[in-house]
Amino acid sequence: MKFDQPLQEAILIKRYKRFLADVELADGSQLTLHCPNTGSMKNCQQPGSRVWFTDSGNPKRKYPCTWQIVEVEQQHLVGINTGLANGLVEEAIVAGNIAELPPTASVRREVKYGEQGSRIDLLLDYGCDGKEELCYIEVKNVSLGLGKGLGVFPDAVTSRGQKHLQELMEMHKQGHRALLFFCVQHSGIDRVTAADDIDPRYGELLRQAAKTGVQIIAYRAEFDLDAASICLQTGLPVLL
Repeated sequence: MKFDQPLQEAILIKRYKRFLADVELADGSQLTLHCPNTGSMKNCQQPGSRVWFTDSGNPKRKYPCTWQIVEVEQQHLVGINTGLANGLVEEAIVAGNIAELPPTASVRREVKYGEQGSRIDLLLDYGCDGKEELCYIEVKNVSLGLGKGLGVFPDAVTSRGQKHLQELMEMHKQGHRALLFFCVQHSGIDRVTAADDIDPRYGELLRQAAKTGVQIIAYRAEFDLDAASICLQTGLPVLL
């Protein structure tokens, strides 16, 4: 996935009101960025960190610049734009980069499903000759690293994420393929597990889903700052 605009570098002053972040540019001036992340961004908003942003050039936007990437621990890159996760996964599937998911031309987004009024992130159909063979995919963005290569999800209690696991279990029960995809936008993570200390109920449901047949996989994003691009290439183990 290539950004529409070049990546520009700045230094983070602070993130606030969830959707805003002030940064300092190389010339000493300050700029307010839109922060496209509703999570806690635990460990990803340290003042003084290097950040990269894009400028839409749209004067009609109150905050035309968008925060995309942050450097953590002065060495790892983290994609904080959770809105990119679904597109990254879809692009990787279509390109044939996901070993567990053969490429398919039939990919739909945000399709209503389940008994709790949910919308599936990606719905694949591998059927032929008029016969459906559906695969329901929920995508979760992983940006919280605890050190030594360990990444965890979620970074805050997520009742929505709990509901999605329940819906995936129901889809599997109905005979469909159901898959939870951890999109790891953190260059320092090499394995993923549940953040049981943050949301123990999510961890419980994650293990239950795996036992009942929901497939759980993780892939890490690779960043190219010069090319202003991100892609999913590296499969990671999920520890349950």
